Amino acid sequence: MRIAQEHSPTKEKLLEAAQRLMLAKGFAATSLEDICGEARLTKGSFFHYFKSKEQLGKEVLERFCRMMRERLKQAPFQAKRDPIDRLDGILEFMIQMSKEPIAKQGCLLGSFSQELTQTHPEIRQCCAGQFQQWTEEFKRELDAVKSHYAPKTAIDTESLAQHYIAIVEGSLILAKAQQKTSVMAENLRHFKRYLHSLFRQQS
Repeated sequence: MRIAQEHSPTKEKLLEAAQRLMLAKGFAATSLEDICGEARLTKGSFFHYFKSKEQLGKEVLERFCRMMRERLKQAPFQAKRDPIDRLDGILEFMIQMSKEPIAKQGCLLGSFSQELTQTHPEIRQCCAGQFQQWTEEFKRELDAVKSHYAPKTAIDTESLAQHYIAIVEGSLILAKAQQKTSVMAENLRHFKRYLHSLFRQQS
């Protein structure tokens, strides 16, 4: 019996097709037939790599989040030494990403969280884990700023990191509903001014 390769062009085609369709249509509305047709592969190829649609969903989600993190790691702001400049860089990077065509379809992590948490507990756990990792990563940036600049008041950086995620995800929903691409930029720039006021920086 052949053993499925963890990384292969065929598996990548299936993951890419599933991500594209699930962003556009949602998890439930995307059938295995849709995915195989989009990838131009057979169901036999699908079941060679995935035992179920749920396993595929988990791997698509992990791939989506991993790709986002890789883009952040390679962004120019990573070279900045001042933590407040790095924080500004993250927000501006997210603003620029919101202008890309794929942003109009929303965030797969947010979409899965809304659609699947009541029906697919394993995917719900994956969503919770990805949000927690995102929170921890942004919290580290906030902690660096907090240690470098004296804040006006005590700041709960974990709660502030969750607030940032709520702004990003909420902005994506509003942008889709309003068909307005500027929503993310407006809300993140409000948040940027708020952060600067907390850390006694001029906007």
